[in-house]
Amino acid sequence: MPDISVIIPAYREEKVIGGVVEKVCRVMDATGQSYEIIVVDDGSDDGTAAEAKKAGARVISHPYNIGNGAAIKTGIRQAKGKILIMMDGDGQHNPDDIPELLEKMDRYDMVVGARTGDSESHLHRNMANGFYNLFASYICKRKIEDLTSGFRAIKTDIARQFVSLLPNSFSYPTTITMAVVRSGYSLAYVPIKATRRVGKSKIKLIRDGSRFFLIIVKIATLFSPMRVFLPVSAVMFLTGLGYGLFRILFMGGRYGPTSAMLMTMSVVVFMVGLVSEQVAQLRYDRREERD
Repeated sequence: MPDISVIIPAYREEKVIGGVVEKVCRVMDATGQSYEIIVVDDGSDDGTAAEAKKAGARVISHPYNIGNGAAIKTGIRQAKGKILIMMDGDGQHNPDDIPELLEKMDRYDMVVGARTGDSESHLHRNMANGFYNLFASYICKRKIEDLTSGFRAIKTDIARQFVSLLPNSFSYPTTITMAVVRSGYSLAYVPIKATRRVGKSKIKLIRDGSRFFLIIVKIATLFSPMRVFLPVSAVMFLTGLGYGLFRILFMGGRYGPTSAMLMTMSVVVFMVGLVSEQVAQLRYDRREERD
């Protein structure tokens, strides 16, 4: 039974996956810990699987392209190690950073490689990540340094608790980060420098950016509903109240149905949030009973 399982999702990474696996082998050999390297080939139509296997990885192949998150979920289910290392197979993550992640696993449940300012990435992506980090920090009530980083270490038993929540898309880091924090597990960050990926990125800014945002809201309402419903309710109530007072004081009119509707709906939204909070608490209670 290995101590560490390194999970590498890959799709059409024939040119680089062999080198990534070989470098991971060298780094893990130097740690002195037992390990396995799992490359999950997500339906590639090139030599990705063959190159990974030649380099020494255990290869699991999807019959067709399902998604980066689906590949991670397959790796989590098939891993034998007590600790999982997740990293991309496109060459942007440096395996030399793995020991630094593992050093903190004695104290923390998950350790994430947070990309520093000198990482090689596009400006629009950095701006989007900054927004996601701020919003996630508000939801989680703690600073989230890098919400979308795919380079992380996590205890296997904890990762398996959230497999069913992870999407099949590229946004699995967002989901697992927020799920871990909102479930009360400990999280630490290690600064890393990510390089530009080899080949063309498979992430589309508008399509995947909106998906990331929706997933943040989804996980927020799943783990901490009132962090979403309460501000929405407050904005609706204050808007209705302010508009009604404006009509009375400056337009000489009556309070108006629009104001009344907004204030009434704010109460409905608040009550939905309250019920959602109770449902979320029941889910926690049931999980504790199973444990």
